[in-house]
Amino acid sequence: MIKYIFKKGLSVFPRPFLIKVSYYVRPIFSFFLKGKKYTDPIDGKSFRTFLPYGYENPRPNVLSPSTLSLERHRLLWLYLKNETDLFTKPQRLLHFAPEQAFHKRFKKIKTLTYTTTDLLSPLADIKADICQLPFNDNEFDFILCNHVLEHIPDDTKAMQELLRVLAPGGTAILQIPQDLNRETTFEDNTIIDPKKRAQIFGQYDHVRVYGRDYFDKLRSIGFKVNEVDYTSTFTPQQIDQFRLAKGEIIPVCYK
Repeated sequence: MIKYIFKKGLSVFPRPFLIKVSYYVRPIFSFFLKGKKYTDPIDGKSFRTFLPYGYENPRPNVLSPSTLSLERHRLLWLYLKNETDLFTKPQRLLHFAPEQAFHKRFKKIKTLTYTTTDLLSPLADIKADICQLPFNDNEFDFILCNHVLEHIPDDTKAMQELLRVLAPGGTAILQIPQDLNRETTFEDNTIIDPKKRAQIFGQYDHVRVYGRDYFDKLRSIGFKVNEVDYTSTFTPQQIDQFRLAKGEIIPVCYK
């Protein structure tokens, strides 16, 4: 019943409303689904199952009941914690469309100067268009932009803005939903039916499906890019325990 209610909520209510409501329902999900089989590495809590997530064809057992993190969030958290100095070194962090799984945790890190931005999110400090950012050149040491660019019609301009505001020597992690079996990125703005767009692009408000050429596009903008398969550092048992997506690539970009 809990899984059914959550699935229906995704399809009926707008995302900003769901973000606000989720603060009240998370404790309920966590209580009824607690167990020992699966663990959210972000908060260390364990459950007998995770929740499903998705609009057209929901993926089973992927959404953490406690942090509402998905596979990509848990993988990114593990990478940031284990492979970067983001949590220990004074840095200026810019976070696009801040996820609940990260937002409060980043705000509590005293060494971070933490700025959040988005056009719609109630969690964003600054309402801004990613294609026309109100920030100075070289203003941030670290940028997180997780599953944003697939929503942006002019992703070239958005990438140029990300590069502009990133400081020399800085790091930007620019995750996107990506079909690694597809060589080239696919776009078709003649498809206007929301249901058909969700079937083709994975979500009604996505404007493209990125292929393997995504990394080269970032390089053409001026980024240095490492294609990091961080799941290869975990055992199959850990991948299942943390509910990660095996083979997902983290685009770690530098200026």
